[in-house]
Amino acid sequence: MVKAKFDVRGMHCASCAATIQKNVSKLGGISSCQVNYATGKLDVEYDPKAIGAAQIREAVQKSGYQLA
Repeated sequence: MVKAKFDVRGMHCASCAATIQKNVSKLGGISSCQVNYATGKLDVEYDPKAIGAAQIREAVQKSGYQLA
């Protein structure tokens, strides 16, 4: 498993964070996902054999937000 931390741009409220967390958590290979609105961070643990950072970035973008 790989642990990664990303800065998220475009969040305006806790609901934004919940949306991102829900969509990233649905991806195959994700073992844990936490989005903190107050810090603007996405902490994710994933299996690099099943998924990569590009797919995580794409899921965040499809949710309407950007990873810095």
